Amino acid sequence: MGGCGILGVGVWLSVTQGNFATLSSSLPSLSAANLLIAVGTIIMVIGCLGCVGAVKESRPVLLTFFILLLLIFFLEILSIMLFFIYQYEIDHYAQRDLKKGLQLFGTEGNVGLTNAWMIVQTDFRCCGVTNHTDWFEVYNASRVPDSCCLEYSDNCGLDNPGTWWTAPCYERVKDWLNENLVALWIFALCTALTQILGLVFSMTMFCQAVKVETFYA
Repeated sequence: MGGCGILGVGVWLSVTQGNFATLSSSLPSLSAANLLIAVGTIIMVIGCLGCVGAVKESRPVLLTFFILLLLIFFLEILSIMLFFIYQYEIDHYAQRDLKKGLQLFGTEGNVGLTNAWMIVQTDFRCCGVTNHTDWFEVYNASRVPDSCCLEYSDNCGLDNPGTWWTAPCYERVKDWLNENLVALWIFALCTALTQILGLVFSMTMFCQAVKVETFYA
């Protein structure tokens, strides 16, 4: 059910927000919709394996479910460890990639990236990746997108810098994540607990199926 729900949200985002894509220039397909669709599909398939294995008490299916869930669990732990170990390198790469993506803003075939930057700058009241001057290199002039303006109006990005947001978007988003860190950790712990319970129950049923088969053999 969780997988179906995530998949449904991903499909809904893809249909209703099709032009909203990623801010990354190197991963243009990694939009929120595509990510949710991929994650939802994987969870749904693995969940179906677990349900089929439990209902039919099939040892191969239960074992497959256990191995897949264990693999995902270890990959999650590894990802978290690598994130904390290489946090500085990840920050540096992310900022460089986002700045590279600014060059595609407003260009043909990059409507999604353009819309994404407009939404981020408007919602977080920020401008550019590390500074509003990041846009000067894009336009080759002292101007910014209209979404950087304190009060939006057409061509307001050409006005005095005093009318623009100057806070860096990268730091604003990081601050927002830090403010919601408790909720993120609670979600992560609940997810981990659910996976551990799935591992325990699937292995318990697998062992029970082995005992039953041995008893009747």
